[in-house]
Amino acid sequence: MHKNHPFHLVDASPWPLTGSIGAMTLVSGLVMWFHQYKTSLLMLGVLITLLTMFQWWRDVTREGTFQGKHTIAVTNGLKLGMILFIISEVFFFVSFFWGFFHSSLAPTIEIGATWPPMGIKTFNPMQIPLLNTMILLCSGITVTWAHHSIMESNHSQASQSLFFTVLLGVYFTALQAFEYYESSFTISDSIYGSTFFMSTGFHGLHVIIGTTFLLVCLMRHLMCHFSSKHHFGFEAAAWYWHFVDVVWLFLYISIYWWGS
Repeated sequence: MHKNHPFHLVDASPWPLTGSIGAMTLVSGLVMWFHQYKTSLLMLGVLITLLTMFQWWRDVTREGTFQGKHTIAVTNGLKLGMILFIISEVFFFVSFFWGFFHSSLAPTIEIGATWPPMGIKTFNPMQIPLLNTMILLCSGITVTWAHHSIMESNHSQASQSLFFTVLLGVYFTALQAFEYYESSFTISDSIYGSTFFMSTGFHGLHVIIGTTFLLVCLMRHLMCHFSSKHHFGFEAAAWYWHFVDVVWLFLYISIYWWGS
């Protein structure tokens, strides 16, 4: 059918509806888990969300790779959408930094008028946090290497560098999980515990999401979905990963190094 406009009108899709149901079930399950220690609704929400993600990504891959619907005008719209999404994520993390500096620059009498509060044994910023910083900086290098390899149509180097990026993301997550396991304080230990685990925890969640994003790109690359001129799916993942890198640098400097 001939179209007289350059805009992207998606085909009718059930995935926004199932995604909304999955998100609502997931959040309701979290509340039930916190208050009643039951995880059945949470697991159902995770399952619905994962199935929606898989099938929605499958459909977008089809329309972009096989059906030729992602024209230049559509791709520009997708780029603008990704940029606005990352800006919204920036302000999401600004709120956590705001809470941290509000509490740390003028600590109240309730926590002893000191920062860190009395009784909090902080992490040594020269140990796992520094290693995690080096891991994310290296992953920023490997994802850039992957981007240049795709632009130069070097399939093998793009595969290798993307694999290393995913591996570094998994390594970062494993180290952060170990750090949480070894922690001497919890999220309920004063404002320090709250700001620490909220900010680093949500960053860790973004690392998991970014790693999944890059893993999907690696699988698509191995199936030859990307060309030197048509690879916005990967570009979006790379932008998101660089954003995650920069947020971690601010977290490391402010919360781990200065805040301890």
